[in-house]
Amino acid sequence: MADYKVGKITHYYDKIGVAVCELSGDLAVGDKIKFSRGGEELFTQEVSSLQVEHEQLKSAKKGDIVGLKVDSEVKEGAEVFKIQ
Repeated sequence: MADYKVGKITHYYDKIGVAVCELSGDLAVGDKIKFSRGGEELFTQEVSSLQVEHEQLKSAKKGDIVGLKVDSEVKEGAEVFKIQ
């Protein structure tokens, strides 16, 4: 099964470890995702927290801009893929 792109990182807040992600697909808490930049895989993790305007969500859909708690630093422009 192929991984498919669900978003792109538009900002990263290093003090709180949160990335802002513009979604191009659906994403939910518990999904396994990987971050990639310039064709290089950065890291994988499970979605533990999704927020929109400081409100916790269980899932978000295409077009939403969400805050995503990340395990490692991730740069702007990194792509987010859902792992099947």
